[in-house]
Amino acid sequence: MSSSIQITLPDGSVRECPAGTTGLELAKSIGRGLAKAAVAMTVDGVTVTLREPLQRDCTVSIVTRDTPAGLDVIRHSAAHVMADAIRQIRPEVKLWKGPPVDDPRYGFYYDVDLGEHGITLDDLPDIEQRMRQIIKQDVPFEREVMPRSAARQLMVERGEDYKVATIDRLPEDAEISFFRSGEFVDLCKGPHVPSTGSIGDGIAVLSIAGAYFGDDASNKMLTRVYGHAFADKAQMETHRQNLEEAKKRDHRRLGTDLDLFSTMGDLGAGLVLWHPKGGFIRHKIEEFWRQQHLEGGYDIVYSPHVARATLWQTSGHLDFYRESMYSPMDIDGNDYLLKPMNCPFHIQMFNSRRRSYRDLPFRWAELGTVYRYESAGTLHGLMRVRGFTQDDAHLFLRPDQLDEEIERCVKFVLFILRAFDFEHFEIMLSTRPDKFVGEPEQWDTATQALENALQRLGLAYSVDPGGGAFYGPKIDVKIKDSLGRYWQCSTVQADFTQPVRFDMSYVDKDGGRTRPVMIHRALLGSLERFFGILVEHYGGAFPTWLAPVQATILSVGERHAERAAALAADLSARGFRVVADVDAEKIGQKIRQHLWTERVPFVAVVGDQEVESGGLAVRHRADGDLGAMSVEAFAEMLSQRVAERR
Repeated sequence: MSSSIQITLPDGSVRECPAGTTGLELAKSIGRGLAKAAVAMTVDGVTVTLREPLQRDCTVSIVTRDTPAGLDVIRHSAAHVMADAIRQIRPEVKLWKGPPVDDPRYGFYYDVDLGEHGITLDDLPDIEQRMRQIIKQDVPFEREVMPRSAARQLMVERGEDYKVATIDRLPEDAEISFFRSGEFVDLCKGPHVPSTGSIGDGIAVLSIAGAYFGDDASNKMLTRVYGHAFADKAQMETHRQNLEEAKKRDHRRLGTDLDLFSTMGDLGAGLVLWHPKGGFIRHKIEEFWRQQHLEGGYDIVYSPHVARATLWQTSGHLDFYRESMYSPMDIDGNDYLLKPMNCPFHIQMFNSRRRSYRDLPFRWAELGTVYRYESAGTLHGLMRVRGFTQDDAHLFLRPDQLDEEIERCVKFVLFILRAFDFEHFEIMLSTRPDKFVGEPEQWDTATQALENALQRLGLAYSVDPGGGAFYGPKIDVKIKDSLGRYWQCSTVQADFTQPVRFDMSYVDKDGGRTRPVMIHRALLGSLERFFGILVEHYGGAFPTWLAPVQATILSVGERHAERAAALAADLSARGFRVVADVDAEKIGQKIRQHLWTERVPFVAVVGDQEVESGGLAVRHRADGDLGAMSVEAFAEMLSQRVAERR
């Protein structure tokens, strides 16, 4: 008679099942609807395939296809199927990797070496059709673990040079697994859905690009095939429509059309020039950011762009982040490095003098420009750059203040994001990775503090096991834009390890030395990336409080020009951003130019009737014709829109 195990479910209930029960069998025992929606399960916090047998007492949660974690599993499985489809078209293909990706445009990709033949955009419909055939066959995904020697030999026999190289780079004690679906076999740690049919019909193959093997420009350029997958076909069709709309809203095109910023030229890839209009919008964002921080009990600090390499050695960045840092500069016989982060500088400020427990917490915020190496193939407008300004803050506090300060940080994150018309969020709690610094007990304390804050605030969240930074666990917040895409911006990280590495301390109430705890916190993330997101979120039509020009006064004819110019000057003197257009073009053309091409929030027309009445005929970009109003009423409307950040 087989032994039994105790399985604890998310609601706290416990089921007794035979040892060896699979996740799929468990889901079916709970309910047919759950089993139909299930794509994977978490066992003690680790996501695994539903076909995995459960051999011991554990906590299990069924992952469904309509959750972020479930979509990741669907997309990973779809990448596997896409590789199978490509192989059917190009049997000579060599495979590298195919992960799900955190990109609003795509859900996954697969990097392949197609030799001399290659594929073009014309091949993508055929790949997608073959994927649908594989999905329709509904063959199971079967996991198999092999010893290193057998795994390597299998890949050598199949001519999978990139898989062989991948195996050779794995740690000696790494578990090496493969997933089979029909005749197709792929080196993969998973998890995957139970069978190809579980992927569903919400798939698409979207585009191709280039990618270097190992993300190293000295290696061979491979072909990256991008696709997407959703829980159902309707969501995929909505995404296709949003892609078309996204082309119109592409921040790179609008950045040029609206004269906001530019990149490249002689400047160098991944570096940004802010033009006057874009610079002004950025100024208003920063002005709001600083005001809210000062009102929220923060102090504003500044730090240099470079530091000696020894600083980054102490912080751990040279051990854990070196590939993203630039080459050192020799200054007076010492190696200096451009900063990839601001935290070590703020720690130096803390250590610059004796601190007392009465002084804590310190909340120090900085709009600090940092520099991180990104490969040329990953650069994308403002979304992925090499030099950017991070809206950073670091809090130094007593251990007993940790829960309260994390909760304050999360509330601050949501307040700031809502000010820019973001209302829907995905929140992720990321835990200790395989490579980390510090003591496991401290990590557990930090993780619990983060989770406590989310639970006290009543916020829904998911867990990313092993997704934390090397120095601490974190809460990440994604924002949903007007096209339904999610973007990672905000983060709150609890850190016990940097205070140890930098020997930080304060004088406690007993006169002894005690380590402070750190919180690393960003609200908007990279200002460049956030600005790019805003351009696409608003379609270039910024709300009144952010718009570089809030209103344009338009003259109907030459005889109205003097009055239009005087009104623009009057409103400008009141603190509004108003210009006059007294050119000779027809008034309809001028209205279209300013409202729709230049995306100014308001236009106000001055003709014979307005000169006589002393008023204005006002039109709003979204609300349409607002009719005649006095200059005072128009000024009051502008004031209200600015105050409400509308």
